Amino acid sequence: MSSLTLPEEAARRRTFAIIAHPDAGKTTLTEHILLAGGAIRAAGAVRARGENRRTRSDWMKIEKERGISVSASVMTFEHDGKMFNLLDTPGHEDFSEDTYRTLTAADCAIMVLDAAKGIEPQTLKLFEVCRLRDIPIITFINKLDREAQDPMALLDDIASRLQLDPAPIWWPAESGNRLRGMVEVGTGRFQPYTRKAAGSAEDPEHPPALPLDQAAQYFEAGEQDNLAEAVELVEGGYPAFDRQAFLEGHMTPVLWGSALRHFGIDELLKAIGDWAPAPKVMKAKKESPPETRNAPAPVETEVEPGSNEVTGFVFKVQANMDPNHRDRIAMFRMASGAFKRGMKLKVQNTGKSLSVNAPIMFFASDRELADDAFAGDVIGIPNHGVLRVGDSLSESGVVRFAGLPNFAPEILQRVRVKDPLKAKHLKKALEGLAEEGVTQLFRPEIGSDFIVGAVGQLQFEVMADRLGEEYGLDVVFEPSPYAEARWIAPGSEGSDADIEDFSGKYRPQMARDIDQAPVFLAKSSWETGYVGERFPKIAFTKTKERG
Repeated sequence: MSSLTLPEEAARRRTFAIIAHPDAGKTTLTEHILLAGGAIRAAGAVRARGENRRTRSDWMKIEKERGISVSASVMTFEHDGKMFNLLDTPGHEDFSEDTYRTLTAADCAIMVLDAAKGIEPQTLKLFEVCRLRDIPIITFINKLDREAQDPMALLDDIASRLQLDPAPIWWPAESGNRLRGMVEVGTGRFQPYTRKAAGSAEDPEHPPALPLDQAAQYFEAGEQDNLAEAVELVEGGYPAFDRQAFLEGHMTPVLWGSALRHFGIDELLKAIGDWAPAPKVMKAKKESPPETRNAPAPVETEVEPGSNEVTGFVFKVQANMDPNHRDRIAMFRMASGAFKRGMKLKVQNTGKSLSVNAPIMFFASDRELADDAFAGDVIGIPNHGVLRVGDSLSESGVVRFAGLPNFAPEILQRVRVKDPLKAKHLKKALEGLAEEGVTQLFRPEIGSDFIVGAVGQLQFEVMADRLGEEYGLDVVFEPSPYAEARWIAPGSEGSDADIEDFSGKYRPQMARDIDQAPVFLAKSSWETGYVGERFPKIAFTKTKERG
C-alpha cells in the first residue's frame, strides 16, 4: 500500500512518448533510457544482420527482421523517486494513426533528431500532432558520435520550421571523431566523452563531469577556448529555459548526445523527471450507457488526477503479444483514482461490467501483475473482445473521454484467403486486427469480399505477416475499385431519412465499418466532391470518433 495521497502519487508520474523520423535512433534511445533508469542491465543493440537485429521494445517478428518499430509498446520503470511510463511509438509514417492514438495517452513527447539530418518529413508530421494536442516537447539531438550539422544551424531549423523557441541546456564540443563531450549552458559544467576503442565489444564509461576550465586534458590546442567562446555566444543569443513556456508549448529544451554510446542519456532522463508535466486534468463527459432509458443529457466535466474515482480510456488493443496464449490486451491509460487488482470497472460505451483480476504492468514483451496503479499509469487489461480502442472505463460507468479518432484510409484493397474453407477464420482475424487499429475493415452491403483500408503499404505487409504468423491464414490482397472511404452522417440540416435515401441510391458503394457505421466508398476524389455537392444534407467525414 502506498503511504502517499492520490495527488502525490499522480504528481510523481511521468508519462511520455518518443517521436522521431525512421532511423533517427528512437528505438536505441528507448533501450538506453531503460538502461539509465535501471530497468534493464544490457541494451539490445539494433544491429544490421540476422539474429542480432533485436531490441527489447520490438517484439513482433517483422520488427525483429526489419529493425523497425511498427507497434506502439509501453514500458514502466521507477527511477529517482518517480514512476516513468515510456510509450514507444512507430516512427514509420504508415503507422501514423497508431502514433496519434498513443500520443493521446502521453503528457510529454521526446522529439529525437538526427544530428546530421535535422528535421525530417515524418518529424514534422508528428510534431503537428503534438501541437494539435498541446503536448510539450523536449528535443534530443542524437548521433553526435557521427559527423553532424553545425549546432546553431540545427537550432535555427527548429526555430524557423517548428515555430518553437529552442533553449539549449547543453552544448556539444564538436561531433564525430572530434567529439570531446558537451558543456552545460549556464553552469559551465563539462561532461567528457570517451570513444569506444577499436575492436572492443563494450562501450567505455564516460568520465564524471567537471568544470570546463579544469578539463584541458580532454582537448587539443585551441579547442577549449573555442568551446568557451561558443558557449558565451549561446548564452547571449538563445533564451534561458522557462518551464512555463515549455509547458505551454512555446519552448523546447534542447539536449544532445549519442544513444548508441550511452552519452547524454542520464541528462535526458533527469530533464524528463524534472520538467515533464505530471498527469493533467482531462476533459470528459458524464454520459449514461447507450441503452439507459430516459438518460439525462451528457454533461461536460473535468477529471482531476487526484480525484477518488478510477477513470481512464483504452488507447490501444494488442492481440497475440504472447502467441502461445492467444492473448488480447487493452492498454488502459488511467486519468484518476487508485486502481487495485480485482476491481470492477464499467465500460461507458456498452454498459458492461468488467472484473480486472489480472492487470499487467508492461515491460515491452515482459510483464508482471500490477497490484495497484494511479493517474498517469498505463496498465494492460486482458480481455476477449470486450474492450476496444476508444472505450472509456470508470467505477460509475458514466465518464466518457473523447479524442481518439479513426482516420479515413489512403489505400483500399480487397482481401481474400487462399483456402476458401478458412473464410470464417479470416472474418474473425480481420475483425480482431481492425479492433486493434492495425487496419480498418469495411464490409460492402453487396458482395462478400472484405475491403481493408490502411494509411500506407507497409500496413498491408504487417497485416499479411500477422495473419500468417498468428492465425495461420495465407491471404492475398487485390486492388479494389475504390479510392476513398468517407463516413456519412446527417449534416446540420439533414436527418436519418436523408441517409436512407442516399444509401438506397448508392447501395453498390455502401459499406459498414467494424462499429456498423455507414461508409461511402468512392471511386475517386472527384466522385467524393461530386456526391458531396449533390447531397448537401449529408456530412462526408474523413475522421470518426472512436468509442
